[in-house]
Amino acid sequence: MVSESVESLCARARRAIAQGEHEEARQIYLQGLGVKADSPDVHYGLATVCFLIGELQNAVYHFKEVTRLDPQRAGAFINLGAVYNRLDQVDEAIQVLRRGIQLDTHRAEGYYNLGLAYRRKKQIDLAIQAYQEAVRLNPEMSDAHLNLANAYLDKGQYGLAVIHYQHAIDLRPAWDKAVSGMEQAEAALEAIKHGSAVASAAAKVAREHAQERSTATAVQDPNRTVDPIVHTGILSGLHRATIESETQGKALHQLLEKELEPILKELSCSLLQTDSSPHELNECLIKFETALRAMKNLQQGLTLATQKVRNLGDQLVHS
Repeated sequence: MVSESVESLCARARRAIAQGEHEEARQIYLQGLGVKADSPDVHYGLATVCFLIGELQNAVYHFKEVTRLDPQRAGAFINLGAVYNRLDQVDEAIQVLRRGIQLDTHRAEGYYNLGLAYRRKKQIDLAIQAYQEAVRLNPEMSDAHLNLANAYLDKGQYGLAVIHYQHAIDLRPAWDKAVSGMEQAEAALEAIKHGSAVASAAAKVAREHAQERSTATAVQDPNRTVDPIVHTGILSGLHRATIESETQGKALHQLLEKELEPILKELSCSLLQTDSSPHELNECLIKFETALRAMKNLQQGLTLATQKVRNLGDQLVHS
């Protein structure tokens, strides 16, 4: 009896996979191994079936056999990297994915899986570069747009995140993950806009106080003379109050711009991210409340210092 050829067996197995008959496909591929144990095509097919049914370690074994038997097959390295990602063996994934990309620089899925691995290692800049190459090679890869947007969200580059969330939604309308990410990015942009408005308002207040201080120190009768000896106490106090007012104004401006704005952004992201723990949220709230108390104290100090400048200016004018 003439045995069925490897090519025929592989063709039957692929048809079984297309019909969702994964166990049948595996049995056919195993027959293929009996015919030709060193067939990279049979090992590739078995690896694919094992991956589909969740037998990841077996998938690793057979993909590695393909890379041994056919070391120029880029797809085997790339798929092996994808399985390593599933197993959270990130360093192994990066190594074989780089090899796969070297063999075929036009495989978008290679860059996509490399991006997944880098993001797991918290190497966000490298992940972004990999995802960017994936969407350049295949602009229709919705998963790559989604993960690129997620990486931009991690980096706080919310405008770019919005762009790629929108690409993902355009490709897969009403995709929950993309819609949720879009909402987070847009909310973060609004929080930043609000924080910038607060900082601008603080700068305006500081400028107005500085202008009032300047006016208070400049108002005097042009026909009278300020005697440095007679008025030494008032002049010294006015000088100290002016410096104090300026210091308080600068401190308030810096607090709003350098501390409160980042805290608002962090709090906004923590509130919007569903995986934030209560401990993380509580820490954000504590920092926010601390910053608000500091802002209130600085505002009070600025008001007192400015009032002191006015009072001393009045004393100098009427003395």
